[in-house]
Amino acid sequence: MVATFTSSDGARLAYTDSGPAGPGGRTVVLVAGYAMPATGWALQEDALRAAGHRVIAFDRRSHGESEDTLRGQRVARHGADLHELLEVLDLQDAVLVGQSMGASTIWATIDLFGTEGIAGVLTIDQTPKLINTDDWPHGFYGMTPENSGTFFDQGIPDTGRGLRVDQGNAGVQRLIARIGGFPAVRTPNAPETVRLLRDHGQQDWRDVVERLDVPFTMVAGRDSQLWPCSHAEAAVGVNPNGRVVVIEDAGHATNLDQPDAFNDVLLAFLESL
Repeated sequence: MVATFTSSDGARLAYTDSGPAGPGGRTVVLVAGYAMPATGWALQEDALRAAGHRVIAFDRRSHGESEDTLRGQRVARHGADLHELLEVLDLQDAVLVGQSMGASTIWATIDLFGTEGIAGVLTIDQTPKLINTDDWPHGFYGMTPENSGTFFDQGIPDTGRGLRVDQGNAGVQRLIARIGGFPAVRTPNAPETVRLLRDHGQQDWRDVVERLDVPFTMVAGRDSQLWPCSHAEAAVGVNPNGRVVVIEDAGHATNLDQPDAFNDVLLAFLESL
């Protein structure tokens, strides 16, 4: 059942909450990527609930069931929204899981508010810096300082790289069967979110990852369409709290391309905390 709260700047934001965790279970907060609704996590939610975990799936502003608004379409504001959700639900020991821009939202939350009340972080196929530079060749394919200002003017470009997107793959078909249709994805270059996408492209979260002081895992799809999987190893670097997992035969939507392999990684991460 969808619940809502009102953010500090007046946006109505939606989430679902599966209820209390079982004995030994964790509270897991799922944050989907750009244009994706919380319903896209259904296969992960099933696995988490079966293992006794409480599952909260968050729809960011202008995503899923949350309000469409031109206000706050910056990753920093989305990070503040996530922090406010944690406060509204009085979560003291949450594990944050984010795919794509959902990962950037989590990094924004930590950058602004620290890790108090956060037990661990798992991110899915998100490079912390999209712009390729001499010191960072792990960004979005083809994105450079010279073209970064207009790179997303027509939405997310097709790079011609990685695993071809196919709604007929087994993982996506399982999700469709589970929720009764393909998730209600928002128009990627809608006025409400195009400025968010541009802002996302300009960020550099490497320093946030470098100083993460809670256990974290960066999951990457071996055949991501957007950037090389080497971003995860490069971002974790020598941080002793971090771990890298590369999932084979998976693209950017790693948790949909290989849901069973991904769910095993997620459950093992929770068990390790």
